[in-house]
Amino acid sequence: MKSRILVVDDERDMLALLKRIITEKTEHEVMTEHDPLRAIKLIHTEPFDLVITDLKMPNMDGIALLDEIKRIQPSSNVIIMTAYATIETAVEATRKGAFDYIAKPFRKERILLTLSRALEWQALARENIALRRSLEQEKMLPPIVGSSPAMMSTLDRIKHVAKSMATILIQGESGTGKELAAKAIHVYSDRRDKTFIIVNCTAIPEQIIESELFGHKKGAFTGAWKDKRGLVDEANQGTLFLDEIGELNTVMQAKLLRLLQEGEYKPVGGLNTKHADIRFVAATNHDLRQRIAEKKFREDLFYRLNVISFRLPPLRERREDIPLLVSHFVEKYSKANNKEIRDIESEAMSMLMARDWPGNVRQLENVVERGVILCRSGQIRLEDLITDVTRTGPLPYSNETIYRLPFKEAKEAVIKAFHRQYIQAILQQNRGNISRAAEQAGLQRQYLHRIIKHEKIDAEVFKKK
Repeated sequence: MKSRILVVDDERDMLALLKRIITEKTEHEVMTEHDPLRAIKLIHTEPFDLVITDLKMPNMDGIALLDEIKRIQPSSNVIIMTAYATIETAVEATRKGAFDYIAKPFRKERILLTLSRALEWQALARENIALRRSLEQEKMLPPIVGSSPAMMSTLDRIKHVAKSMATILIQGESGTGKELAAKAIHVYSDRRDKTFIIVNCTAIPEQIIESELFGHKKGAFTGAWKDKRGLVDEANQGTLFLDEIGELNTVMQAKLLRLLQEGEYKPVGGLNTKHADIRFVAATNHDLRQRIAEKKFREDLFYRLNVISFRLPPLRERREDIPLLVSHFVEKYSKANNKEIRDIESEAMSMLMARDWPGNVRQLENVVERGVILCRSGQIRLEDLITDVTRTGPLPYSNETIYRLPFKEAKEAVIKAFHRQYIQAILQQNRGNISRAAEQAGLQRQYLHRIIKHEKIDAEVFKKK
């Protein structure tokens, strides 16, 4: 890789010699300067990977120049040259941060070897810094778990758009991880070291949301007994995440539009306009185009928010991620509850894979957390995940003959037995009410009804129990 090198020496012949030696054998860019004071001005304005400087020079010696270089560009390597080599000066130069010390006269090979080592060391140091930053960034990242094509595509899109300043709209059902995606956008952005402020538009009462966002002045309304900073002010130079933005009333939508367009706002009761430098990320589980048609959401605000948008897939569209998510939540809540749980039994995992999860990842996490808490052994069982389930008989797992069948037949037998027993259990719990049973199971009523019909289960029997 081509590097930038500055050579400083009061002897112009030495400058010409060093430049010729370096450029003949390498592709590095070499600049020369005979006055160390002018060299300092140059270092203030231009970056250099390596500085080669003489020790004895008028106006400033090489050690003093070394001090200035390390102050201005700490990452630059410095090689000291001198015809007056002593142990004392060599020790002082290395103590001050010089990479190496070369005595004059020198051989061409010696200069090139030292130069090569200095640049290789610097490249390694940069790689280490980049690796540390990458590891620190990974630690900051929220746990977005998934390896399905849908999630890998989503994560790739997050990384791609994060460094832009464009407003991003995240769409998806409740529980799909919109807040985690917004945090990931912030972490991957150039504003990762600044604040990340979350505004839950459904959690803040309509009467005070303007004050919460923009702040207020003392006496602006009853109870405003002192000035208050708003969340917009706190998010300045950082990221503001507007969660469930579809719930904002139209008055606040108009004021938010001005903030997005002009970067301007006024605190409640304030006369002066304030400015904010903010990266906006918004999320919603609503169809905003439908709300626009219903006159509940401003079309101009929608287009301002919808510069870049993506949809988080619901869990039913990425079922292959369920085992990964379950494993993650089992580990998380085992640690939180000081338990040692190894895994989850196949029957229980089959049940988790079969559900539609209308509450998505949030609902799955809730079920697994309950399973961890109720688990009495090192393995989560079906009974730990579904409370008060009464099994009507053992699944084929308890029958040794199941293991003598071909895999495909064994799998079909297990799933069939599970379907029947699980449906009977939830029908019993809900006294034969198919709608309530479907809601408990996280299934659509029509789908549950098809299973009941296919398994020839009589729901009326459970109404009598």
